[in-house]
Amino acid sequence: MKNVFMDQQGRKNPLNRRDFLKRMGVLAFSSSSLFYPSKKVRGLFRNDYPAEKRVVETKGKMVLLPFDYQGVTLLPSRWQKQYASAREFYFNVSDDDILCGFRRAAGLPAPGKPLGGWASRDSSVIFGQWLQAMARASSATGDEELRAKAVKLVEGWAKTLGPDGNPRMGHYPWEKMVGGLSDMVQYADYDEAARWLEKIVDWGIVHLDRTRTPAARTPWELHSGKPLEWYTLSENLYRAYLVTGKEKYKEFGDVWRYDHYWNKFALTNNPPDAYGVHAYSHCNSFSGAGMAYLLEGEERLLQMMQNFYDFLQNSQCYASGGFGPAERYVINDGALGDSLETRIDSFEAPCCTWASFKLAKYLMTFTGEARYGDWIELLLYNAIGAALPIFGNGQHFYYANYNLGGGRKIYSRSTYTCCSGTYFQNVVEYHNLIYFYDRDGVYVNLYLPSQLQWPARAGKAIIKMTTNYPEEEKINLSIQPEIPMKFKLHFRVPSWSKNMQIRINGLLVEAKTKPGHWTTIERMWSPGDRIEVIIPLFFRRVAIDKWHPQRVAIRRGPVVYAQQVVHKHMIALPQTNEELNDWLVPTDRPTIFKYKDQEQASQRDDFKPFYEFGHLESYRMYFDPKLRRVLW
Repeated sequence: MKNVFMDQQGRKNPLNRRDFLKRMGVLAFSSSSLFYPSKKVRGLFRNDYPAEKRVVETKGKMVLLPFDYQGVTLLPSRWQKQYASAREFYFNVSDDDILCGFRRAAGLPAPGKPLGGWASRDSSVIFGQWLQAMARASSATGDEELRAKAVKLVEGWAKTLGPDGNPRMGHYPWEKMVGGLSDMVQYADYDEAARWLEKIVDWGIVHLDRTRTPAARTPWELHSGKPLEWYTLSENLYRAYLVTGKEKYKEFGDVWRYDHYWNKFALTNNPPDAYGVHAYSHCNSFSGAGMAYLLEGEERLLQMMQNFYDFLQNSQCYASGGFGPAERYVINDGALGDSLETRIDSFEAPCCTWASFKLAKYLMTFTGEARYGDWIELLLYNAIGAALPIFGNGQHFYYANYNLGGGRKIYSRSTYTCCSGTYFQNVVEYHNLIYFYDRDGVYVNLYLPSQLQWPARAGKAIIKMTTNYPEEEKINLSIQPEIPMKFKLHFRVPSWSKNMQIRINGLLVEAKTKPGHWTTIERMWSPGDRIEVIIPLFFRRVAIDKWHPQRVAIRRGPVVYAQQVVHKHMIALPQTNEELNDWLVPTDRPTIFKYKDQEQASQRDDFKPFYEFGHLESYRMYFDPKLRRVLW
């Protein structure tokens, strides 16, 4: 497919999307590329581009940018396999089954059968999410089969629309459909999706209920507001505005702003009345605040996002990076620690990871601060990366369980819930979280085996990263520029780390490696240059909150370790990190540790990464010496 693109001087270029990106080099990745401007105007959002030639004016400050599902390849690893497995599952779900409910409602022939579970009537609750993931995956990997499936699904669904554009969807699935169709235009180069996008938005402007009751702690049915999660609609409508340039999308997005909740964080990161509401959707609502900041440039919006982020980190997050026992925020009085005794639905892993990935990515992009990458890393290894795989007839992981007595990973009792949509979105997003860039260089945010093809201003460069991190301390990178090139490489220094080292071609480099910041290497890079990054790994006690300082989990580097338990009673952990590192003893398997004076040789007592636990495999993540150790 050929499209007319505008180059930096405003001239028309009849190039396809990938050729255009290659021709434009790093400047093609615009300051708004994270936020999905239309492929026809990509590159026109830079501050130095004449305002009269911009289709959409954006005012928010951009510091770092992801590579927008271009140029990043996952290399063999646990997480590349997770993506590949998910891709195969979703690709092989019957198109007729996905479309069956839509066709029946429209009175059309409907071969196949409904998916079941939450998708028993039709697949609207997840359909837009699946389209979004397929579009982004096809862009990231060049997967033309997956793109063709997504196009076929959109074409089949479009035939079921009412004459007035009625998609037979309420707010909850409608919002996801807006996102899916926007991405079909942006990432799958399927321009026809813009037609259907406009039809359902025009219908929504007239017909969607605008009651907009904010969420509340009580009564129970208001935990997500009424209509359900209405406050998540703004983000994808703002994105549709950037994709199309049509003002009505922004105007309708403004209708769904959630100032009622956002304003609680205008001046503080610990508001007294922010708890008791639905955890995932309220985190997700701040992606709407992010889009509003991008468009309007209002610093107050960015400050609210930062305060909300700190609210989560300071009072809501478990050692895994997860949050939301019983899908709620808790009051900041020790309730999070208490939840370990009373709840098994500790963390809605796929959905909350999705909202968190987006929030952290927005904040890293707007501020350039490395600290937001720490949360992304925690969630990658201990949340979505530790989730059970989707299989069968839509059996999927839902809640992570951190109960003090011990837990198991189990599948949701319902199939094809919202988490089957965000699971797919999350694993595709891996491609977009490893590397960021600015005009002067590349930022390495995650240490995942991968390869980046970077179209720098001076020429192309390939950066290849190979590693067994976080199971081992060493990360190797090779640099292959077309010609010797001077640019900066920045590495995220994890906030928990100590004595991170960098060697270039075997020689130790003097570099400031301040935890929670970026360390920077600038030099003339030559083909074949080798970089070795060493991040020492050690065990640490991580308390659940300040009210329960002895109720702790164990992390090694960014990875939560849990104990394998079957009949074992609660053990007491050493009281200091120094003693803990002496107490846990490595085995002949790099991820498995025993503890001193372990009572039996059986592996039932060993400690291993939480992501290694499988279905119904018992574990204990949190420990508390106040609990009775022997119950018989």
